Amino acid sequence: MKILVPVKRVVDYNVKVRVKPDQSGVDLANVKMSMNPFCEIAVEEAIRMKEKGLAEEIVAVSIGPVQAQETIRTALAMGADRGIHVTADTLVEPLAVAKILKAIVDEEQPGLVILGKQAIDDDTNATGQMLAALLGWPQAAFASKVEKDGDGLKVTREIDGGLQTLHIALPAIVTTDLRLNEPRYASLPNIMKAKRKPIDAKTPADYGVDIAPRLEVLKVAEPPKRQAGVKVESVADLVYKLKNEAGVL
Repeated sequence: MKILVPVKRVVDYNVKVRVKPDQSGVDLANVKMSMNPFCEIAVEEAIRMKEKGLAEEIVAVSIGPVQAQETIRTALAMGADRGIHVTADTLVEPLAVAKILKAIVDEEQPGLVILGKQAIDDDTNATGQMLAALLGWPQAAFASKVEKDGDGLKVTREIDGGLQTLHIALPAIVTTDLRLNEPRYASLPNIMKAKRKPIDAKTPADYGVDIAPRLEVLKVAEPPKRQAGVKVESVADLVYKLKNEAGVL
């Protein structure tokens, strides 16, 4: 089985995000970028499946600027076999990403597509579901455990009420949640080997996909700063403040 793993280049989760002075977007100048944490989990899960003999090849895919090749190299250093880089210098919305991935799936014919449930920059949580709809494949979102089950997969997923276990036939789409695994660090020898692994260069036009944005960002602003809390002398004071100042009673 071949596994396709889409990975995204985002602002590193340790970086404090700054808004541009004109509020047109997030300031990315001189900001550390890295692989989206949920994508790291997806890559790790694909590698573990390969180590168990459930997969023969892992293909990492990234859609973005030239620097996105660094993200693919990270996946290759972790254990992916080859990469596909679709160059896009503008913001690519989830639907366009899903259409490009569908074209890649049609070309590569993987048995499984595993990707992060969302990216930490836009928090859209839509690409996996859109891709499943375009392909007509079964899907299991928010996976916290993935096991081989006959000819398919048994996926434990996190829902508001607890845990739900699904059996899905292959080929399928799986999106990863935080508790699925802990991604490994790439060793220095593997980082050196990753430099020799192939990355195919593509463009959206190669797949016949129009990536022109359908949405217009009007304004980006930081959330309001939290006000300091206060201490009250009695329950009566607390009830008074909740009722007359906070307006929650």
